Amino acid sequence: MRVVRSIRTMQRLVSQAKRSGKRVGFVPTMGALHDGHRSLLRRCRRENDLAVLSIFVNPKQFGLREDFAKYPRREHDDKKLAKKEKVDIMFVPSVKEMYPEGYLTYIEVEKMTQFLCGRSRPGHFKGVTTVVGKLLNIVTPDVLYLGQKDAQQAAVLKRMARDLNFPVAVRVCPTVREADGLAMSSRNQYLPAGQRREAAVLYRALREARQGVAAGNRSSAGIAGGIRSRIGRESSGRIDYIECVDADTILPLKRIQGKTIIALAVWFGKTRLIDNIIVRT
Repeated sequence: MRVVRSIRTMQRLVSQAKRSGKRVGFVPTMGALHDGHRSLLRRCRRENDLAVLSIFVNPKQFGLREDFAKYPRREHDDKKLAKKEKVDIMFVPSVKEMYPEGYLTYIEVEKMTQFLCGRSRPGHFKGVTTVVGKLLNIVTPDVLYLGQKDAQQAAVLKRMARDLNFPVAVRVCPTVREADGLAMSSRNQYLPAGQRREAAVLYRALREARQGVAAGNRSSAGIAGGIRSRIGRESSGRIDYIECVDADTILPLKRIQGKTIIALAVWFGKTRLIDNIIVRT
């Protein structure tokens, strides 16, 4: 495995691979890799000739009072995991490399970033689409791998790739969970033991919601109310949002129909966790 920190070097290596007919797969991350990332890397390795992983804690997607400074950075451990998963190139650019002095250009997807995390974290998705747009131009992959846990992010990036004609296929892979159902996240390590136990209620509540939809409940307000009630009964979690949205447009639905994302964000102490499930009617 080669660790690359220069954009120019990254572009040269991929260009060489493509000239020799290799198919390039790409997994963009902010590091602190866990089994959720591992599942993306395994699929990337299985389906491509060249597997590229990026690790970049992107300052443009953090708000002023968010956790950019304390976000876990574990390059040594990440490198060991990447080697085990047979990654070919680990791209680890600096902030200065990605955003040189005088940087002025951004990408923004409208409408579908106004809800869910976009409403709670103004500017967040502008930072996400900008950095992923840059990474797609640098790595020029044939396939981009994303996780379903970040459902809104995946939908937004799929739309960006389509609207801006990026020549890349986007694969959204299933959420990987802990034994008690909590979606794997680099932020889970922030949770003290008591809050970590409580956080398992999120998936229990989402599963109960899915059962409600299967039983015929199509009211978004009713489904959200049931989730809210269970989280309130079984934890000290402070709810940011619970919403049912169209899976493709991320627009809120009054009644659940077609492919729908039931999404939530909940604070446990100072840690904000997100999760979701997809239902089809």
